[in-house]
Amino acid sequence: MEIIKADHLSKLFGPVKAVDDVSISVKEGEIFGFLGPNGAGKTTTIRMLTGVLTPDSGSAQICGIDIHTNPLEAKMNMGVIPENGTVYSDLTAEQNILWTAKFYGMDSISRKERADELLRHLGLTERRNDIVRTFSKGMRQRVSIACAIIHSPPVLFLDEPTGGLDVYSRRLVIDTVRIMNGKGSTVLITTHNIEEANELCTTISIINKGSIIATGSPEKLKKTFDTAKYVEIAFEQPVKKELFVHEGISRVETHGDKMRLYTDDPDKAVKYLAALAEQQQVKILSIATSNPTLEEAFVQLTAGA
Repeated sequence: MEIIKADHLSKLFGPVKAVDDVSISVKEGEIFGFLGPNGAGKTTTIRMLTGVLTPDSGSAQICGIDIHTNPLEAKMNMGVIPENGTVYSDLTAEQNILWTAKFYGMDSISRKERADELLRHLGLTERRNDIVRTFSKGMRQRVSIACAIIHSPPVLFLDEPTGGLDVYSRRLVIDTVRIMNGKGSTVLITTHNIEEANELCTTISIINKGSIIATGSPEKLKKTFDTAKYVEIAFEQPVKKELFVHEGISRVETHGDKMRLYTDDPDKAVKYLAALAEQQQVKILSIATSNPTLEEAFVQLTAGA
């Protein structure tokens, strides 16, 4: 079942086409990653999906409800964590959470129980009565997360949720996403952090210059560029780069004290390097092979778009 659906969304800001004919489909229970460089159109798309912006063309549905014709009903099914947070600086952490819960129609007992649970989980119990303006960015983001998930929404949107956070706060965000997903929430997360997308997402769409250029599982996207396989080797003594010319080796790069040889046949390359070391009478200190990474696929896709 499609929980989040966008059909041919487009948005212009003056002469700039920020989003150009974007369509996505997120199935129930997925963690869907929207991956792209800064300025690619991720946040604009999220704002149209959540009803903050009206598209110039196209439509969006949340749980089968059109976000632009029935915005209130659609928004009751979602939690949103925008890039810059939504908390009120002049309220305490607890007041922010309880106030948000009231908007979602939760009764006073449920509000209090759920707020206590989230404050405890997000490490905010001791700061529950402190004004949010005194909080660090990481702590503000934790309050923002608590507000977004207070009503256990079936759909959760996160826009660059870990940008600029300390390690502890980032880990809490990631763990909370997994917990919510485990409890049934479908998650759409935008990020330019490739490691984060690879770690979290079941499906990824790569967006660049306002258009989606690839969609698939992280592993499928990695395999898009099999020629990115390489062998990395370090010798005890320097070996001239010119000696690495061999059938199947497409290019050679220096990485610190190692040489990286890109090849579509790592087995043949390793055997050639062993023979080369014997011929040159040099000792191999280390040798390793690597398959394509999501980062390499991302770089090649966005560079060509």
